[in-house]
Amino acid sequence: MPVHYVTYKGIKFPPAYNSVHSLSFAHNEFLVRDDDIFNITYPKSGTVWMTEILSLIRSRGQPSWSQTVLNSDRMPWFSTRLGLEAALSYPSPRLLTCHLPRHIFPKSFSHSTAKVIYTLRDPRDVVVSYFYFCQMCNSYEDPVSFKQFLRDFLNGDLPHGSWFEHVRGWMQMKDRENFFFITYEELKQDLQGSVRRLCHFLGQDLDDDAISSVVQNASFTAMRQNPMCSSILLPADIMDQTKGQFLRKGICGDWKNHFTVAQSETFNRIYQERMQGLNVAFPWDRNQDSGLSEA
Repeated sequence: MPVHYVTYKGIKFPPAYNSVHSLSFAHNEFLVRDDDIFNITYPKSGTVWMTEILSLIRSRGQPSWSQTVLNSDRMPWFSTRLGLEAALSYPSPRLLTCHLPRHIFPKSFSHSTAKVIYTLRDPRDVVVSYFYFCQMCNSYEDPVSFKQFLRDFLNGDLPHGSWFEHVRGWMQMKDRENFFFITYEELKQDLQGSVRRLCHFLGQDLDDDAISSVVQNASFTAMRQNPMCSSILLPADIMDQTKGQFLRKGICGDWKNHFTVAQSETFNRIYQERMQGLNVAFPWDRNQDSGLSEA
């Protein structure tokens, strides 16, 4: 069955969750509150992971909320049809999630002191994770091949638009007090230190035991065992987990098992062109060519 994407401002969105109305409302009419906290990512960049971390920080390390309430109810996807309804009735302070690029984020945000947490990931690992996700999720077209999927990614022709535009748009805010960015790779390398930095940004004073509980319950193993964030409760006509696991590997560098040398060279060339002038050094910028053999 072909998927008929919803298009808003030239960007494709999966039809099961989104409508032109929900996207337009989120963009033009959604009222951001000063104490809102937004979890923003490009798809497959650590969205669910950050949802768990922020939920656990909110509950001061106590895991009961995260283990009994679906992550989409704890942190509504406010630009989707169901999520918008939830977000509007959600008491302050709200935790909210989206994949929206900066230029179609709520206009009212500009006049608020709401906080944004933006998580990025090595775009090569994003491609691989997104490729497998699209095979499982029926709101996305089943990829023809990895080669074609990679080409579409580089051309910005996937749902949620261009990774490069997404990152460039949000990173324009990198020097603002209400903007915090972190990478998937930093979370993997030092989750405890990352949680402490997040707590500081959010003004949350958690003691060592609470920090340790956040780290323990936001581990990949704990999340895989938690049906409130592993998507195993979703019906098969939405997420067919016979085709793979939603929380698949949770590692860095899996792209090396999928890219050929030629694909890596092409990717690096386009990456350098598209990211020029951003003046931010990401962890993956240091090892762009490592670990590939001829294929």
